[in-house]
Parts: sequence; structure tokens; C-alpha cells
Amino acid sequence: MLSKNTIFLWFDGAALDAAKFYSETFPDSTVGTAYRTPGDYPAGKEGDILMVEFTVMGIPCIGMNGGPSIKHSEAFSFQVATDDQAETDRLWNAIVGNGGEESACGWCKDKWGLSWQITPRVLMAAIADPDRAAAKRAFNAMMTMKKIDVAAIEAARRG
Repeated sequence: MLSKNTIFLWFDGAALDAAKFYSETFPDSTVGTAYRTPGDYPAGKEGDILMVEFTVMGIPCIGMNGGPSIKHSEAFSFQVATDDQAETDRLWNAIVGNGGEESACGWCKDKWGLSWQITPRVLMAAIADPDRAAAKRAFNAMMTMKKIDVAAIEAARRG
């Protein structure tokens, strides 16, 4: 039974591979039903996997193997709140180290082009600090980073 609201992601033949990677990398993530196409279609042949249901950290998703015409963009991303540097490093390294690429300010892309924000909770707390000078220092520190360095954010916040 489909959820009332499901994130639908387009892949070029790698929906099942992506779903498996996400389920192995993120907690509370699973791979569900893979649907095979009953006939040929522009991106595949009868019997190919057309769609796969999966969850990423409890969020229901469907990946569709729709072919190369639609690409992922930074306009959509998963934001993952991390509790410490170890968790930040583990998730960042899993994504980037599996054919992904680094971006700026805690953003990276997986090898399928899907964007992820690996965001330590301490960063969000620092940016929301009622001491606006502390928030600005933390924000400015973040702007120089690719993967977020928790200790550097905390140091910037303290001044």
C-alpha cells in the first residue's frame, strides 16, 4: 500500500542499486518491493525493474528507472541531522567514497547525482544562536567548509 505522500526519484537504470545503498548506509532504511515492467518502454525492456519502493530514515520513497533524460538537481536534497563528528564523517564518507562528490557547506552528491546535506545538529544550533555575533561567526566558518567540522563550528561560535 502506497503512503499518502511518497518521494519519487528518477534514476537511469540504478534505482535498485541506489535503494540498496541507502538502506545499508542510513538507519531506519529498507528496500521494499521491486516492480518489473510488463512490457518494453523507452528506458528498458520487459522484465526490467521499473520501480522500487524503499525508505530512507523512515521516509517512503519510490525509485523509477526512467532513463537518462531527467537528472537530479540541488533543488531537491535529503537533509540528515547528525549528532556528532563521527556520524557526520561516517555518512559523508559513505556517500562521497562510493563515487559521490563533495560540495560546499555540508552538501554532497551521491554517485547517482542525488544531493544530501549532512548537517550536524550543532551547526543548526549555532546558526540559531540568539547571540547574533556568535551565529555569524559559526555561519562564516561553515561557508569555508565542505564537510562540516563540528569542533571548528563550536570554536567559531565561542569566538
